[in-house]
Amino acid sequence: MESFRTQLRQVLRRLGHSPTFTLITLVTLGIGIGANCAIFSVVNGILLKPLPYPHADSLVSVWQKAPGLGFRELNASPATYFTYLEEGRTFQDIGLWAGQSASVTGFAEPEQVETVAVTYGTLPALGVQALRGRWFTAEDDSPGPETMIITYGYWQHRFGGDASALGRRIIVDGRAREIIGIMPASFRFLNRMPALILPFQLDRSKVFIGNFSFQAIARLKPAVTIAQANADVARMLPMLPQKFPPAAGLQLKVLEEARLGPDVRPLKQDVIGDVGNVLWVLMSTVGIVLFIACANVANLLLVRAEGRQQELAVRAALGASRLRVAGELLLESVTLAVAGGTVGVGVAYAALRLLVVLVPANLPRLNDISIDPWVLLFAMGISLVAGLLFGLVPVIRYAGRHAESALRAGNRTFSDGRDRHRMRSALVVVQVGLALVLLVGSGLMIRTFQALRQVQPGFTQPEQILTLRLSIPGAQVPEPERVARMYNDIFDRIAALPGVESVGLSNSITMDGSRSADPIFAEDRPTSEGQLPPIRRYKYLAPGYFQTMGNRLLVGRDFTWIDIHCMRPVALVSENLAREYWGTPAAAIGKRIRENPKGTWREIVGVVGNERDNGIDQEAPTIVYWPLMIRNFWSAPVEIRRTLVFAIRSQRTGSNNFLKEISQAVWAVSELPFANVRTVKEIYERSMARSSFTLVMLAVAASMALVLGVVGIYGVVSYSLSQRTREIGIRMALGATHRQVRGLFVRHGLRLAGIGVVCGVTAAVPLTRLMSALLFKVSPLDPLTYAAVSIGLIAAALVASYLPARRATRIEPVESLRAE
Repeated sequence: MESFRTQLRQVLRRLGHSPTFTLITLVTLGIGIGANCAIFSVVNGILLKPLPYPHADSLVSVWQKAPGLGFRELNASPATYFTYLEEGRTFQDIGLWAGQSASVTGFAEPEQVETVAVTYGTLPALGVQALRGRWFTAEDDSPGPETMIITYGYWQHRFGGDASALGRRIIVDGRAREIIGIMPASFRFLNRMPALILPFQLDRSKVFIGNFSFQAIARLKPAVTIAQANADVARMLPMLPQKFPPAAGLQLKVLEEARLGPDVRPLKQDVIGDVGNVLWVLMSTVGIVLFIACANVANLLLVRAEGRQQELAVRAALGASRLRVAGELLLESVTLAVAGGTVGVGVAYAALRLLVVLVPANLPRLNDISIDPWVLLFAMGISLVAGLLFGLVPVIRYAGRHAESALRAGNRTFSDGRDRHRMRSALVVVQVGLALVLLVGSGLMIRTFQALRQVQPGFTQPEQILTLRLSIPGAQVPEPERVARMYNDIFDRIAALPGVESVGLSNSITMDGSRSADPIFAEDRPTSEGQLPPIRRYKYLAPGYFQTMGNRLLVGRDFTWIDIHCMRPVALVSENLAREYWGTPAAAIGKRIRENPKGTWREIVGVVGNERDNGIDQEAPTIVYWPLMIRNFWSAPVEIRRTLVFAIRSQRTGSNNFLKEISQAVWAVSELPFANVRTVKEIYERSMARSSFTLVMLAVAASMALVLGVVGIYGVVSYSLSQRTREIGIRMALGATHRQVRGLFVRHGLRLAGIGVVCGVTAAVPLTRLMSALLFKVSPLDPLTYAAVSIGLIAAALVASYLPARRATRIEPVESLRAE
């Protein structure tokens, strides 16, 4: 131990005597290790940490699949929920839930808030007790009682944390609800941040087989596996027809042809989604940056060890063993790595604060990202690995040399041979090759981003379109016709505001994540008895929506307010649906469709351009557009969409005065709160957020790799120049021109870069295939990207080689020979 302390003091003293070397090394390692720790903290918080619920590994999502209808996954329905609740053997608790919104009035200013509707078993399944009050009971979840639970944030925001909030009644969607519970501050409902939690209050006597549009979560009983849960669900699915009738107009034969099957899976899988692909690519990327940084530090240590050759040789001649010399060299490397790791943790903390700002808002579990003990352990681990990695290079090169040969080498006065530079050159080749891999990845993402920008999303000039969501509760205005007139009145008042070019109204704005789908029956494309046709997306509109969004009306006409108020049987369809069914948009005009086999036929009066409703990088879905109020739709005499989104096109979008005028126009009709005030540009950028984030991170990593690679080439050429001074003097004394001398070193740098590029391309070909899921209309083997990156890297190497080569032409032959 005393010997170790002595060696450590000597190492620290030597590093203190070389402040420039030490500072450069610590900065290089700090950036490399810090970047890895920052990304690992994101990976750890999102992918590795368990969900913030007790015994989270027993929580599952309960899905179904219907291969007969082409559904690889199918949501839950009230019928499946009651069946699993009553007949299940593997679920300890099970709950149904759906994200919603609600109007809160009669308490301070009216507002529209996010809510989650749940059955009484949902919160017990999650296992999070209320901070104050209680959970829902079966009685709360039955039609009749009007209760609710509020989240901690809403409690603080609306009630200032006052304990008397428990038991108070506030008006939610026109109904007075009693607050029976307050959730703790740490509570998160999966990826949602609701203000209120409401009971579903399903009426079991009215449940039918259909309406697969809800989410189901469950907690497995102790020792039950997911495989056993799937087997249990498979046992219960055939019970559905015995317990509940089919939806109106559908036969049980449809259920048989759908071939319903179980798909119980870990809840964490649904919470995280497919973000793991992006995060593991980024983790690999910054890992490559650290490897390049290690190669750079190894080159610095080689130069430092070469300066200590004679010292090491003398120590070996005096009896120091190879193991002791190797140990001292490794101790210096590991000391530098640990110090660099300490700097890296500080860099990671700063980078993480920036990273949380840059990451997409729809990235799950952002609140779980932090510098925790696992991140610190990771930092220590990669620091030690990095120290051993770059520390072994000088050990292999010098610690094993025989003392006598080392002394002779230390006393030589002529320039070193090629063997002396081989390891340094090999490290530079590795740096260049890895830099090319990162640059290719970054280039592919740039090409992806360009391709995404060329897509027609279904709107134009999104920065001019303001959207806001409005809801008219049934308890407040029960008559559907009156709801339609209120929306018409608000529509007209907003359209009359100064600067408003057009107004639209829909239940869903393009790419806002709201999705509703059901089958479509076409009159001239009959289906077999009991057969269910393909599912299509549904949207509900008022006139002016397409004009406001900037989407083209290809043929026919738009809806009119007369269509809505008279409930005419009309519809519009998207271009891709028209082409699929009738070949051309024009051929679709006059055709008739309906939502169920016994429903009213509705005439197609217009065909509009496609909407990239699932996201800019996804194919446009086929969509049917219905008027916002319809007669005899499914089993309802009159169906009205009560929650709608206004789209308002104006060059005044973004000004506070404009929003105030809109508020006054709304409140002139009714004091209805509105929410989700944002531009279509914000929705568009949100859909691009993951690609933008990946592009930025890859670009930063590639830039760091490029700089380190160019610095490596510059360093090798400069060092080669310093070691060949006498040779340059002799060449110039014998008549070599400046151009020939420059070419000697430029060729050396380009040779290293060329070998690195070849190695990098060889490595990039299989590695970039891992990015396929992140690319859009770009091949992982895109020749333009590979060519541009290779040429750019060679050009950078040319500059890095030329700069030190210019110094070679300034060497005076006489002075160089005299110096030798």
